[in-house]
Amino acid sequence: MAMIDQYLTDMLSRKGSDLHLAVGAPAKYRIHGSIVPADDNPISAETMETMLREICLPACRWDVFKEKHDLDFAYEIPGLARFRCNYLYNYHGMGAVLRQIPSRILTVEELKLPMILLDICRIKSGLILVTGPTGSGKSTTLAAMIDYINNTMSKHIVTIEDPIEFVHQNKMSTIVHREIGIHSESFPRALRGAMRSDPDIVLIGEMRELDTIRLGLTCAAMGMLVFGTLHTNNAPKTIDRIIDAFPADEQTQIRTMLAECLQGVVSQLLCRKKDGGRIACHEILLWSDGLPNTIREGQISNIRTIIEANKARGMCTMDDNLMKLYRNDLISAEEAYMKASDKKVFQELMQKETGKEL
Repeated sequence: MAMIDQYLTDMLSRKGSDLHLAVGAPAKYRIHGSIVPADDNPISAETMETMLREICLPACRWDVFKEKHDLDFAYEIPGLARFRCNYLYNYHGMGAVLRQIPSRILTVEELKLPMILLDICRIKSGLILVTGPTGSGKSTTLAAMIDYINNTMSKHIVTIEDPIEFVHQNKMSTIVHREIGIHSESFPRALRGAMRSDPDIVLIGEMRELDTIRLGLTCAAMGMLVFGTLHTNNAPKTIDRIIDAFPADEQTQIRTMLAECLQGVVSQLLCRKKDGGRIACHEILLWSDGLPNTIREGQISNIRTIIEANKARGMCTMDDNLMKLYRNDLISAEEAYMKASDKKVFQELMQKETGKEL
């Protein structure tokens, strides 16, 4: 057994999701959103290097980490779980964060996700963005959506990730997993390869580089269904982030491309439940008649109006869903307020509900 496996096994037994390692400090677990120490034993620089190097295979990966001071890869304890590993350097030396990847892909129903996501899976082409902060469950949501497609449709699906997280077995669909650093040197190069391989669906693990965003939009414009992720908290910020990634002289063209291909934005946050654990809260924007013109003209403030006017179609704002979770006694008023995007409006809503000020 690798040294690090002892921490990972203990973390899972305590229902933790992330293992944090830093030189000079004890190992720490994230459990239901809170960071707690695993024990009272600080990790030395020598122990850290031995522990990290032991699971960093093939050996050439360790050389990459030593050179670039950052490394992402997946590690598996057979029969127990897979983990997404991020190796890094900080002020004190080497460190790492390992996040559990669930061994079984949960369905949309099991995750209690909005059922409108199944309708999104049936869209033929265009761009679907799943957004949220780090650790909000974007990959888990996307895995559930790809699993639904795999179970119900005959599609050619290419996933491009760094690293591969959820591994899908071919069912009705054919799924090709490609990992950056192993199967291709970069997201742009992998996307160019995917464009030539006749995919119906392309999943981009993270749209963080300009060329990746540009090629993702191109794939969507070519008739593919493209799923991508961004670290934004709601639909308006997501659209702004896409456009602002480009130089000013390109933004008009990008607005036009995005207006023509954007089919939906699913934003996700994790909230702490009153009885322990966490629950997902969503904002959903879908294509509507007014959306393309809103994007083209840069009237992003109108996105809220579009969502409000189309609630019957399954659209919803984050604040409405936070209020729903609060009314159902799943989260506290303080948790709902802290996660709200428009705190002033939300505070007024809460005052009407409770008669109290937060």
